[in-house]
Amino acid sequence: MFVHPHINPVAFSIGPLEVHWYGLMYLAGFLMALYLGRYRIRTRPEAGWKYSDMDDLLFYGVLGVVLGGRLGYVFFYQPGFYLSHPIQILHVWQGGMSFHGGLLGVLIAMGFYARKQGRKWLVVMDFIAPLVPLGLGAGRLGNFINGELPGRVTDVPWAMVFPSTDNLPRHPSQLYEFALEGVVLFIILWMYSSKPRVAGKISALFLICYGTARFLVEFTRAPDPFLGYLALGLTMGQWLSLPMIVIGFIMFWFLNKKTGDINPPS
Repeated sequence: MFVHPHINPVAFSIGPLEVHWYGLMYLAGFLMALYLGRYRIRTRPEAGWKYSDMDDLLFYGVLGVVLGGRLGYVFFYQPGFYLSHPIQILHVWQGGMSFHGGLLGVLIAMGFYARKQGRKWLVVMDFIAPLVPLGLGAGRLGNFINGELPGRVTDVPWAMVFPSTDNLPRHPSQLYEFALEGVVLFIILWMYSSKPRVAGKISALFLICYGTARFLVEFTRAPDPFLGYLALGLTMGQWLSLPMIVIGFIMFWFLNKKTGDINPPS
């Protein structure tokens, strides 16, 4: 059994300005996406993307992640609290971001981008899908550093005590999510996108794999104390992931019948 190391959530301070590890993890995720996107553009010129396109994509992506992630947390997880304390919605540095809200935000943001650039929305989504997982992994490391979102009580040999929660041994579920949603998902999508695919199939695989990974890991993650377990003993994260899996399989099945709009390999 291990004990979670007490890590100051503030990485460093500049005068009155405090820079939190959580924010640095988000920054690292965006920078990794920028690097990977530029790498794809440089090594696959036949796709027709330019460096300036990646800069624009990052701008739209940041807006989608931050606005969608925050509003998703507000409305999916604690609508009553934030409706009573609306000013708290702006306190993003205190944590409280929803992946599923961020996903919806990115889908909408990329829709605006695709329309502006005259590109097909699914082609845009296929381009960015393999760039996302490492950023997700960085976010989970931020959760681990903060000692937040601990796992359920367990007796596995690698259990960890999170003193900020209690003194019970728990799953280090943040690290499970880092491994599955970050590393494994990145490898799967990067390899799958290395060959030409019908537009939308890479995005569909993202929905299937992320949704499945999140659904399974939630069995080791303690539910949010203000929500607890929902219908059928599932958590909010599991209920929000199920539509992703279903939609992903439907898309994949439908796109298997198509041969047009082939994306070049990434």
